[in-house]
Amino acid sequence: MKPQTIGVAGLGLLGRGIAACCLGHGHQVIAFTRSEETHVSSDAYIEKAISELIEHAGFSKSVVGKWRDNYTAVTQLEHFRPCDFVIETVAEDQAVKRGVFDSIESVVGKEVPIATNTSAIPITTLQRDRKHPHRFVGMHWAEPAHVTRFCELIRGEATDDNVFNRVAELARLLGKEPCRVEKDIPAFIVNRIAFAMYREAVHILEMGVADAATIDTAYRNAFGLWATICGPLRWMDITGGPASYAKSIAKVLSTLDNREQLPDTLQAMIDNDCAGASNGRGFYNYTEQDRRYWDRLLLEHAWTVRGILDMRFPIGEAEQRQ
Repeated sequence: MKPQTIGVAGLGLLGRGIAACCLGHGHQVIAFTRSEETHVSSDAYIEKAISELIEHAGFSKSVVGKWRDNYTAVTQLEHFRPCDFVIETVAEDQAVKRGVFDSIESVVGKEVPIATNTSAIPITTLQRDRKHPHRFVGMHWAEPAHVTRFCELIRGEATDDNVFNRVAELARLLGKEPCRVEKDIPAFIVNRIAFAMYREAVHILEMGVADAATIDTAYRNAFGLWATICGPLRWMDITGGPASYAKSIAKVLSTLDNREQLPDTLQAMIDNDCAGASNGRGFYNYTEQDRRYWDRLLLEHAWTVRGILDMRFPIGEAEQRQ
């Protein structure tokens, strides 16, 4: 695939990382946000991200001098007219996304794929009332987007096979290991599994089994051992077999949390605007120094994990091995 002109609609934390990833791989990027202030902060973020790609991923130093020539910052979506591909990454709100889609569809060609970066909104729902629903597909990225190999691709009921394949190919060329979700279910794969895990962790906390730090320590030391090299199904295969795990699961299944409503702890956090490290209130309390520490640790660890994955599971070979 030759270099593309990629429109990135939205320059939040994920959007600016997506833009940096595309620029690092030699694509033209037209980046949209209405806020000039956000454009300024995104520019600084992308500059730093490009430097990290050179330092940690072996990208050519020439990228530093080229990326600005390939980057166009805009405040109107009409500038997306020349795009070969569009990635929407605005707020996780259907109404907001639909408004952006309306504007994008009014200017780009009818065969231009439009990928929506959503973590849970059904793609089929977002395809409704579109002029050309066949070209809409989910493209769920993970932070920091210029580092992580994760990219969950979700097919809506109307998604065209050719579009789905084109998006998967672009993901691979951007250094991602595309996970193709063939059935559009709520929360897709990763968050569907994660939400069940989050709920059970809170359930254990509410039962008074252990405090938050102990629960996190147990998880980190157990799942952290294998989660980078394999998933839960492979783990069962290589550590005793599914039949053995099934017997253990059967013994505790009835004790797991299966409430349809939110646990009281999580509802209280909504009521008290507990935004975690960003405002200092979550399961733990955070100072500004704490927040910077965890931001730095996440980035450093993401690069470490990326190095392990690239060495053990090269893009392409990893897919063949599954």
